[in-house]
Amino acid sequence: VQLQASGGGSVQAGASLRLSCAASGGAFASSAMGWFRQAPGKDREFVAVINWSGDAAYHANSVKGRFAISRDNAKNMVYLQMNSLKPEDTAVYFCAWGRRGLVTPNTAGGFDFWGQGTQVTVSS
Repeated sequence: VQLQASGGGSVQAGASLRLSCAASGGAFASSAMGWFRQAPGKDREFVAVINWSGDAAYHANSVKGRFAISRDNAKNMVYLQMNSLKPEDTAVYFCAWGRRGLVTPNTAGGFDFWGQGTQVTVSS
């Protein structure tokens, strides 16, 4: 399994970004997919997860109402739409492939494969 995240950048507070993650090498349409982030000096933090079919999604309280995860199984893609960005959203964002059998994991231990990360920097 390979995951390639893209779409990060440097923006001002209040702006929007859309992260994309291209997946290959596995049964994408059967797996939950998630997004995590890690700020300097901090632990990796759960952001969002979506189930295999895309009809169930959960977001961390810190991003609820501003971020939205989605997927396109026909394209083996997962997305994270980020609106109303805040400086505290600054981090490296990682997409992750859910462990087999888990519907909507929300801890790092529930994911088997990780992308390389894409940097998001939000200035005030």
